[in-house]
Amino acid sequence: MIDHDRPHVRWRAAGLRARLPRVAWLTLVWVLLWGTFTPLSVLGGVVVAVLVVALFPMPRLADRLSVRPLRLLGLAAFLLYDLVASSVEVTWQILRRGTDARGAIVAVPLLTASGRVITIMANALTLSPGAMALQIDQEHQVWYVYALGPRDRAGAERAWLRTMDMQRRVLAAFGTAEELAEARRRIAQAGGPR
Repeated sequence: MIDHDRPHVRWRAAGLRARLPRVAWLTLVWVLLWGTFTPLSVLGGVVVAVLVVALFPMPRLADRLSVRPLRLLGLAAFLLYDLVASSVEVTWQILRRGTDARGAIVAVPLLTASGRVITIMANALTLSPGAMALQIDQEHQVWYVYALGPRDRAGAERAWLRTMDMQRRVLAAFGTAEELAEARRRIAQAGGPR
């Protein structure tokens, strides 16, 4: 019988529950790599998975990632739309300009300190053709984004607004209320959509 009133027992139970999905995943990978689904291969996978999880524990994350499911669904829909629209835009740039196509590197303020949210933002931006996160400077709260297409200052400002809008959408799905408010404020100051 487990005594859940003692703190160290609760901590161990929580740690075990957190590790079970990793053990299950590693066991599945083990069985798939062996190519046979036998009791012995499953048992071997569990033993190896437990050893890996025990010897190489995942670090505890300082910040908690809040997920808003409806906003996440909206972000996924926007990313799908952006993927198609950006593909058409890049194709038009290449067909129209050929080797004379230009790009710009734009400095954009970073609106979060969460490493996980920054990773999601950079990946979301890089997913769309014609844009890529080049460097993220967390110390100075800025990231540098490459955008294909801008030929003048107005084009660079559109790339800046597009990146800020992507940040706003990611923050709406994963960020704090303060970060989202700051994103909306900065976009409104620049005259972009809210």
